[in-house]
Amino acid sequence: MAKGFDSRLDQGWWVLRIGLGVGPFLAGLDKYFNLLTNWPGYISPLALKILPFSGQTFMHIVGVIEMIVGLAILTKWTRIGAYVASAWLLLIAINLVSTGMFFDIAVRDIEMALAAFVLARMTEARSDALQSAAPNEEPVRAIAA
Repeated sequence: MAKGFDSRLDQGWWVLRIGLGVGPFLAGLDKYFNLLTNWPGYISPLALKILPFSGQTFMHIVGVIEMIVGLAILTKWTRIGAYVASAWLLLIAINLVSTGMFFDIAVRDIEMALAAFVLARMTEARSDALQSAAPNEEPVRAIAA
């Protein structure tokens, strides 16, 4: 355990990391199967008018991005992946509000965006704690007599 980052914080960090990594990855994967829901139904009619392709094609693109973000969070790019997830979830919430429906899901996505932001900040604090726990001293050199 890193000095200055106790086991309770570390446990919280792991829970957020796994949840915010696996969730987007699985949601992104489901953009190709529509088992959880009919994803194109969540696209704002305004967005559908300006997209140069179908809503399903757009969801396939979204799915790839979500899988990449999920994998980033689960690997050594946790901090940047969490910041991207936070911004991404806020954009999703804006899209949902612009449909005039799905306000409950928009609120949920804002809450998840806050959790992703917290994960990014905790990752920074954890990294700082790990670095401060590493030995900073010069190696001892043996002097031959």
